[in-house]
Amino acid sequence: MKTDDVRMILEAISEGTISIEEALGRLSTSTYVDMDQAKLDTGRDARTGGPEAILCEGKTIEQVIRIVSTMRMHDVPIIATRASPDVYDGVRHDHPDARYNELGRVITIGEPAAARGSSPIVILTAGTSDLPVAEEAAETARMLGDDVALIGDVGVAGIHRLIGHLDTIRSAGAVIVAAGMDGALASVVGGLVNVPVIAVPTSVGYGASFEGLSALLAMLNSCAPGISVVNIDNGFGAAYVAHRIVRVRGR
Repeated sequence: MKTDDVRMILEAISEGTISIEEALGRLSTSTYVDMDQAKLDTGRDARTGGPEAILCEGKTIEQVIRIVSTMRMHDVPIIATRASPDVYDGVRHDHPDARYNELGRVITIGEPAAARGSSPIVILTAGTSDLPVAEEAAETARMLGDDVALIGDVGVAGIHRLIGHLDTIRSAGAVIVAAGMDGALASVVGGLVNVPVIAVPTSVGYGASFEGLSALLAMLNSCAPGISVVNIDNGFGAAYVAHRIVRVRGR
């Protein structure tokens, strides 16, 4: 079942022409492709507002290529995260229109979702070393149809660098903050804006940063209200949260 078919079912529910039970029966049995080692969820975009993504880590190049090829058969936009250059070379061989953000390690294929005219998502990094996580978030958000502004290296060690971008930051519908070390940037931003802040701890820092655990705990203990926290280095997850926020705010 293609995405358009799923949308028709959802519209039929809203119009009352089929029951929710009947619709669930159709959706549960018709919107994934059983590929043995993978079960491709072709209806996720219609249900949740965003397509299934491919996490390339832990998969062979051949597995990634097979999943990508199956997704293309079902007209599903493709976001593949944590992709090495070797994985990209393998995908590009069969799909020459594939695009690769090497810093963010993200492969995208297909057109981004139609823009909804909502407020932009602003992504901030405390340092240049946080950019790979920020780029993962940026590529994901763009494929979901969001406008993105990425501002790097505005951490608390030189807070005046952040202040110079306040107009852009305050124009956002949601702000993503990627920071390692002490993770303090999320708290500072949370005290400056009136929109949700999604904090992403990164595995950047010396010794006692414990590969991002220190930043994660600091963000969870932030005294600034309006901050949510995703897992360490999870730029992809942060982008999905921000996308849903700006989509709802734009309605």
